[in-house]
Formats: sequence, structure tokens, C-alpha cells
Amino acid sequence: MSYLILVRHGQSVWNLEKKFTGWVDVDLTENGKLEAKKAGELIKTKNINIDIYYSSIQLRAKNTLKLIKQILEDSKVSKEAWQLNERHYGALTGLNKDEMKKKLGEEKVHQFRRSWDLRPEPLDKNNPYHPINIDTYKKIPINKIPNTESLKDTYKRVLEFYKQEIENKISNNNILISAHGNSIRALCKYLFKLDENQISKLEIPTGNPLIIKLDEENKITNCKYLDKERAKDLVVF
Repeated sequence: MSYLILVRHGQSVWNLEKKFTGWVDVDLTENGKLEAKKAGELIKTKNINIDIYYSSIQLRAKNTLKLIKQILEDSKVSKEAWQLNERHYGALTGLNKDEMKKKLGEEKVHQFRRSWDLRPEPLDKNNPYHPINIDTYKKIPINKIPNTESLKDTYKRVLEFYKQEIENKISNNNILISAHGNSIRALCKYLFKLDENQISKLEIPTGNPLIIKLDEENKITNCKYLDKERAKDLVVF
């Protein structure tokens, strides 16, 4: 028996401002920090020894994990991977979601946010929000940096990393991953065997640990959000 714990980062500055964030490397709000600390406290009540920690290379996920580990009083070195980054929202990056609903219509914005294989228009490479212009991503091979992504694209890079680096470790380790709404949705699609319609309905709350219990064959035997008041529908459970 082992545990896989998935945590979407706490509320970020651009979450609060209702902006499409994607690969822009914004940090947590004060409320986001409180969410991360509460996540740590909830995990601590389970008395689970975390063997391996992972996060994306984005500040909001890294700092969420840092705060969780402080609460757990765990000094293990975390593993960081750009493949766990949030989905790239292309030309929508930095735009306000409510304003885009007025401009494009609520249905179109919903499609951009939740559809499986629809990509927004690419983000211009001269835009300061493009990853090639952000120091955080300087070490990523240029041919791996996207201009825009669909959830399908995000799923592909997340799952490639998960299968290569994480899946074979689960049976012998308790693992915690601090990542993002769409990278966690990608993992959930794989873990829960969701179809393209089901994944469009899956909403991941910020700073609320999703704890997944697995048997010796890595089959899920139970899963739940630790903060019941902020839990979302898991579609399959």
C-alpha cells in the first residue's frame, strides 16, 4: 500500500486577478500561502511519511511545496520538473477571463479552458509573457518550449514524465506532487481512466490535497480531498 498526494498550488496573484496565467511565473497571494499551510496541516494529520516530493519549476507550485514541507518539518530535497508546469494558454496569456467572456462569449472561453484538443492562438515570441523571455525557463531546450497548448498537449508532456520518472516508484514510496490545475487534471485523466468528456468536467481546487491510496499493484483503492468543505467532484468516485 502506498499514497500519491496531488496538490494544486495555493491561490496565485493572477488567480486572484482572474487572468490566464499559464507559464507566466507569478507567486502566491497571502491567501494562497495560507492555503498551502493548511494543506500541510491536513497532510500532517494523516501521519504519512512522504518519501519523494515533486513540483513544477514555477514559483507558485514550488512555494506551495516549500510551505507544506515546513509544516511537515521535512527537509528532503524536492525534485523539480518543467513537464509538470501549467498548460500554456497561448495568446490568452495575461488576459482577464471575465473580459474575454464578454468579448468572445462564455461558451468560447469555456471551450478554451476545458476542451481536450483546442489550442488558443500562439503567443507572439516578442511578448514579455512568452516563456522564452522569462528567466525561469532559460534551461529548458528551446524546442520544448510551447507557444500555446491544448489540454491534450499538456497531458502528453505530463504523462511522459510521470511514466518515466514517477510511476515505477509509487509501489514502494509515498509521493507528493505540487503542480497546477491542468497538469493535475492530466494526471487524473490517466490515473482514473477518464474520457475526454469526463476530463472537461474536472475542476481542481487550489491548496486542497487529493490523497490517493494504491494497492501493491498500483490500483486505486480510495481517494478523497482532505479539505471536505472545498472538495470538488472527482467524477469517478
